[in-house]
Amino acid sequence: MALIALAADKGSPGVTTTAVALAAVWPRRVLLAETDPAGGDLVYRSAAAHGGPLNPNTGMLSIAATARRGLVPDQIWDHVQPLSGGLDVLVGLAHAEQAAGLAGLWPTLGRAFAQLADSEHAPADVIADCGRISGDSPAVEMFSQAALVLLVSRTEPEAIARVRDRAAALTVKLHGGPRGAGALGTPLIGVLLITDPGDSAKIVHQVDDMLMASQAGARVVGTIAADATGADQLAGRKRGRLDKSLLIRSARKVTSDLYQQFGAAWSVPAGGSHGQPTAGAGR
Repeated sequence: MALIALAADKGSPGVTTTAVALAAVWPRRVLLAETDPAGGDLVYRSAAAHGGPLNPNTGMLSIAATARRGLVPDQIWDHVQPLSGGLDVLVGLAHAEQAAGLAGLWPTLGRAFAQLADSEHAPADVIADCGRISGDSPAVEMFSQAALVLLVSRTEPEAIARVRDRAAALTVKLHGGPRGAGALGTPLIGVLLITDPGDSAKIVHQVDDMLMASQAGARVVGTIAADATGADQLAGRKRGRLDKSLLIRSARKVTSDLYQQFGAAWSVPAGGSHGQPTAGAGR
């Protein structure tokens, strides 16, 4: 099983929408963890399985008290809530000021997420929505425990330049220095591009060439459709066939490709069913 951390640099690239979409179609049991130190969105935008609102006090806020006494992976489930549709979610902080309560605990959380395969009752992969990161973002302290760090980016020139520079900085932090395409380190730093599906092949090639030339230690691992209607359906703001949306179809392609490449390393079977495409997106 694995921890997959999603993050972005500046701007509003759709990290939460991408994280929810991937979790909704993940082929094994999965936990979506809102680990953005600036605060989460799902509690404001998503309904719980019982039809009412999610409890903002059960999630990252409540797990902090447990983690200070040591965190066994199985204890994570005590702080999880199911969304309408069945997706398990660890609700994020309400605002950035609450992140002080997690000071020093991010490595502990990263280890517990990565070891959730050892859960006695319900092993699962974890998709962590880390939001926007910078060099001093505490969520970065979880990355060394991840199997994949996925940087989400739109395709405007300035966004691509930022993701290149962020990938290079993470490569130095996680792997000790620049790396070419033939020497990618672990955890793999991948780039997910949010783009018009008709332009994806050309843009992937261009961005991969740029990443290779700069020895950023990253490569493009897939594209997510820039689908505003699908994002609204995922967030529960609009009705429609979410499973037929470009957003969900592209998310299925990304998850399929990731499992084709890395599934052998994530070979521990998980029991139970995972969530279906459901409401809850944002940034």
